[in-house]
Amino acid sequence: MNYESITKVTQDIVLEGSKPAKEVAKTIGKPYSTLLREINPFDDNAKLGAETLMDILRATNEVKPLEYIARSIGYTLKPRAN
Repeated sequence: MNYESITKVTQDIVLEGSKPAKEVAKTIGKPYSTLLREINPFDDNAKLGAETLMDILRATNEVKPLEYIARSIGYTLKPRAN
């Protein structure tokens, strides 16, 4: 899967993930409409902040955004051995 941006990856996990987007918004303490604007890669007036990204990762238990970041700078993400 080839993504254009970290924002698009994040939008996909919020809108198409196993947890409903409204529940993600509630979990991270953002109004639903604000969250949708921040994860919209075509909205130049709203940006996805690092703290919000971390909150989304925690709320969704998804690592695709982290994998995207790692790949884009030449790294591989792997789970920690317990």
